[in-house]
Order: sequence, then structure tokens, then C-alpha cells
Amino acid sequence: MPQVVEYRVADGIAWLVINRPEARNALNAEVRAGLWDGVRRFNDDSSAAVLVLTAAGDRAFCAGGDLKEMAGTEMTVPPPDFLPHFGRNIDVPKPTIAAVNGVAYAGGFFLAQQCDLCIAADGARFAITEAKVGRGTPWAVPLPWLVPPRAALYLLMTGEPMGAAQALAAGLVNEVVEPGRLRERAGEIAAAIAANAPLSVRAAKRMVYATAPAMSKETHDLADEIWRPVYLSADAQEGPRAFSEKRRPVWTGQ
Repeated sequence: MPQVVEYRVADGIAWLVINRPEARNALNAEVRAGLWDGVRRFNDDSSAAVLVLTAAGDRAFCAGGDLKEMAGTEMTVPPPDFLPHFGRNIDVPKPTIAAVNGVAYAGGFFLAQQCDLCIAADGARFAITEAKVGRGTPWAVPLPWLVPPRAALYLLMTGEPMGAAQALAAGLVNEVVEPGRLRERAGEIAAAIAANAPLSVRAAKRMVYATAPAMSKETHDLADEIWRPVYLSADAQEGPRAFSEKRRPVWTGQ
């Protein structure tokens, strides 16, 4: 049986590939465990200088959390180890690149956001859809550092998708390429980084993130506090339930 998350290394580049295209590469428990395993392997792999995170198929990079699974477990506040959160629950000193091949919604947006660079296929779309299902986004703390605050507020409050060209203009994406060129271009950029002096590359990454107040532990802790009542609300259960029952949610604001 194929693995739902694949890890391989070629020419100093680690490729971490979500392989659940039939479910739009949604983050069920098996995928989350595979991502943890892959990131840890990358950290420990002396043959890998750069990580490229991407996904199988051309429809979805990752459509976010598996809402049917969430509805079944009645998840409230996600545990601290729900996903590898670079710089927070796992340190990743080596450079990372997201190669976004389709929709990057909710948890998929998070995965793309946390990588150091982002290359997108021209049909890619980015959205923070949690407001549509009553869930929380404390992980979006760095977003106003990556894009202008009004772009961040639009994404967070509307839940509407942003196309690849818009994401490029906003600074969320480094390059937009044709779908057939996505992995090739991501590999080219990864190879250019891998050819450089590793201590210089890692120091550059550390320096840039050190300038961002949004990356501090205090700011992340405050975001967790702000979003905790949302996760514990009745609406946070109604959203995934309505999705699994294929109906519109009925919000109570409680």
C-alpha cells in the first residue's frame, strides 16, 4: 500500500509529499503522523540540506483538516502536537520550501505559510476557511508579518480564497509557475540553496525570523488564549458536523 506521506532524498533535497489525493490531501491522523515522521527525518538527515513540502495530484496541496474525522472525535482545542509547527513545537533550522500544487485551505494554508519559501502553480488557491466552520487560527499569528494587515484580515474574516497571482502580489508566494513546472522549479530553487554554505543559509534563516515579533513565544501564547473560547464553543462543533452532514451550519455565537 502506498504511504500517505512519502519522504525521499535526491541530490541533497528532501521531498516530503502528502499522498492522499482522493481526499484532497486532507490532514487525517495518518497524514499528521506522516508529516511528523518526515520532518523529524529531515532534521536528522545529514544528506538533506533543503526540504520541499508538496502533495500528490493537481487539485489540492492540502484542503485542511479532515472535518469528518473532527466531527467524529468532537475535537475542541487541538493538542500542541497536532501538526509539526516549525519554530514552535519543533525546531527546523534547515530551509524549507512549499510547492503548492492546488488548493491550500485551512491546515493546508498553515503548512504553506510556515515554510520559508513558497512556489505555487498558477491554479493554486489559498484560503483560511476556519471562520466558515467555526474553528480557530492561532497558527496565523505570523500572517500580518508575511502580508499586509488588511490582506491578513480579509483572509481571516471572509474565509474566501486568494488566487496564486493575488498571493504573489501580497507577498505570500515567491513565484507562480505553470503546473507542469512546479516541482522542477521548486527543485531548482532548492538546489541553489543546497549549493550554498550551510552555516550561512541557516544563520540567514535564523536572523530573519529573529526580527519578527509575531514569531515569539509570548505572541503565540497570546494567540492561543484569544482563540481558546472559539475552540471550546458550540459553533466549533456545529461547523464540522454540518460539513459531514452536507448542510449549512446554524451558528449560535456560543
